[in-house]
Amino acid sequence: MAKIIDGKAIAKKLRAVVAKQAAVLKEQAITPGLAVILVGDDPASEIYVRSKERAAAKVGVDAKTFKYPNDATEEEILTQINALNQDETIDAILVQSPVPSQINEQTIQEAILPAKDVDGFHPENSGRLFAGQTGNYPVANTPRGVMTMLHHEAIDLDGKHAVVLGRSILVGRPMFALLQKANVSVTLLHRYTPADLRRQLLATADIVVVATGVPDLIMGADLKPGATVIDVGMNRLPNNKLVGDVNFDTAQKVAGAITPVPGGVGPMTIATLLETTVELAAHHHHIELEHGWQNI
Repeated sequence: MAKIIDGKAIAKKLRAVVAKQAAVLKEQAITPGLAVILVGDDPASEIYVRSKERAAAKVGVDAKTFKYPNDATEEEILTQINALNQDETIDAILVQSPVPSQINEQTIQEAILPAKDVDGFHPENSGRLFAGQTGNYPVANTPRGVMTMLHHEAIDLDGKHAVVLGRSILVGRPMFALLQKANVSVTLLHRYTPADLRRQLLATADIVVVATGVPDLIMGADLKPGATVIDVGMNRLPNNKLVGDVNFDTAQKVAGAITPVPGGVGPMTIATLLETTVELAAHHHHIELEHGWQNI
């Protein structure tokens, strides 16, 4: 049976390190500031934003939510972003997805200063990642959290083959780039990849990261024995059960290590968001901090 990668436990360790980093900043009269823009009344988004606020307060981050109605205009949101860009108390800005159809999400992301782009979605930050550049720039939090999990579990990456399923800017594309930077040979698959080719590639993958939103897309029989499986999917079934994109019961019998859903990648995303926020605050004020993930 595969080892279960406990995302809750790893996230708890990371949050403890982030709290220590925030305390170092506080000694210099600096409180990391996170601004969250929420447009509309999507219940899942509202729950997620509240959980961010609670988690931020526990580690010493000042999180502020700017809520707009479902009929808010793009101009209103751009005006708010511009104000936050100029606000010296705000170090990190994010716009909660999804946004209503009248708002162009790409336009919104590009309006955020790259130095305050806590999600790492600004073209400048994405470009630096894909160019393999080092330095202080934010990276999408879910993929970065996955890399922290792999580090924590001492998963050997050098020279390995990874298959990433899903090519979104939130997970798949930055995951591809981060794994490449870690000396992994990466194959990126998507909805147009033929099923037989997908199976062939999965059978050779040492590491599998799945982020498609399709329940049970990957079965245990698809996997290479001993593979590390990271399931980013989170799907609510008609019976209200929460499952991932990987059939956990069958995959657990084949994989070497696997993340559960829930309790796997999800907790790492928020912990990494807080880590990035504190790092942006430190960079904003020209203060060097120890990297959090290296200390968990």
